[in-house]
Amino acid sequence: MKNRILVLGAAGRLGYVAAETFRRQGWVVKGLVRPGRAGAVPHRVEPVEAVTRDEAIEAGRGCDVVLNALNPVITEWQRNALSLAYGAIAAAESNGATLLFPGSVWNYGSGMPAVIDETTPMHPTTRKGGMRVEIEHRIREACDRGMRAVVLRAGDFYGGGKGSWLDLVVTKNIERGRLTYPGPMDVPHAWTYLPDFATTLVRLAERRADFGPFETFGFPGDTITGNELIATIEAVTRSKFNVRPMSWWFLKSIGQLMALSRELSELEYLWRVPHRISGEKLAALLGDVPHTPLPDAIAASLRALGYRL
Repeated sequence: MKNRILVLGAAGRLGYVAAETFRRQGWVVKGLVRPGRAGAVPHRVEPVEAVTRDEAIEAGRGCDVVLNALNPVITEWQRNALSLAYGAIAAAESNGATLLFPGSVWNYGSGMPAVIDETTPMHPTTRKGGMRVEIEHRIREACDRGMRAVVLRAGDFYGGGKGSWLDLVVTKNIERGRLTYPGPMDVPHAWTYLPDFATTLVRLAERRADFGPFETFGFPGDTITGNELIATIEAVTRSKFNVRPMSWWFLKSIGQLMALSRELSELEYLWRVPHRISGEKLAALLGDVPHTPLPDAIAASLRALGYRL
């Protein structure tokens, strides 16, 4: 029999790419979306429109795996992130399914070390980071009750459509010959090409019986400086750009008036504190960790955003 997965948030960036990737690998995929969004899931993914926890639990009937790809917009994180995560836990736990959860580096705060692995202590310094830690604590508690879960931790996503730092900030004005970088150009920053991450989720889901009740892995992705990112963009576009710094001071000054500015300002440290995610544990399990060469990943991402190369 084929494996079955319920992807929560299948119309979102991660959810859409993951649902399509699982389907291509032979899984039967159900995609949970908000009412009216059934047409936004990939081809041959069964759409399920739902808004309540009970509906999510019902959608998970017969599924072997539940992927929590729900990610509220940043201005609604404080209000919705925990309740959505608890609903995902309930959908997996009630149906005896393994929960897949995309972890973040927000958990480690502004004092995070240069290299993050599965043993790194979590000391969040922002509200969102604290909520991320709380979600993982709740997942652990469910695993203590008998659920199984796999956390795959990664840096900032790009690829798979709009909504990333790459398109919202770095290349927002690329057609005008201008790029914007959010931090010092020589600080290493962890990036994750979304199709590679989704492929890794499939491989972990296929190996889920080999793991303990609660397992975490780091996804290494690409750790690069701003200089390296800009050089790659210029190489694949065969263009030179005027590079400007992001105006964090402006965001902070209007943060008391605009929710988006306030929420984004919390994340400035991620661009000033050098960090990368160790993939040693993942590589020991999989052998070859999915990785698209950076120039190819950047080129594909720019094409998906409508930029002609």
